[in-house]
Amino acid sequence: MKEIEKVVSENIQKLIKEYNLTHQQLADIAGVSVSTVGKWILEKASPRMGAIEKISNHFQIPKSYILKEDDYELPNLLSEYKYFPAYVSAGLPNDVEAVTEYETISISDEVMGKYANSKDIYFIKVNGESMNKIIPHNSLVAVRPVSSIHDLKTDDIVVYRKDSEYAVKRLVIDKDKWIFKPESTDDTFYDDVVYKDDDVTIKGKVVLYIVEVE
Repeated sequence: MKEIEKVVSENIQKLIKEYNLTHQQLADIAGVSVSTVGKWILEKASPRMGAIEKISNHFQIPKSYILKEDDYELPNLLSEYKYFPAYVSAGLPNDVEAVTEYETISISDEVMGKYANSKDIYFIKVNGESMNKIIPHNSLVAVRPVSSIHDLKTDDIVVYRKDSEYAVKRLVIDKDKWIFKPESTDDTFYDDVVYKDDDVTIKGKVVLYIVEVE
């Protein structure tokens, strides 16, 4: 049987890896200092029952997960995000009504990765084939709003508004213009080139997409 400090260290490291935590985040959850978390990992100390209870309650896992050597499988946590029941076009720019009402959608933290539980991210569906090499028609995309072009770089996939119409394309930043490029198996789609003084607004960056399985 392993020493308790070694078991705790292995279980804490598994928890950190599975939920993509920093040592500081786990320390905040457990109500301890980050150096204390370090001691757990280095097998120099074991958490007190109060810290174990806080971790257990936060992740909805039994306290024995921290203290015992077993094969308990961590639950797959879900977080809620805004979902706007409208389409953004992946073809020619598409008319989008000003949607003020939204629903919520639950997505696995494992799927969301570093964007898990990000409060500013919203989801919307893509309609069209101009991005079908990477984002097929009817895919669900996670969009993170941006306040400035400085938040973006060439090759980012973005949602943009042009003359009150919306589309999603890959961005190329040039000196005096933006180029929105399709990535499609259909070669009839073409670059949308706009100048920076045109009526164009980049609404957000696509940080993740989920393909609908038929």
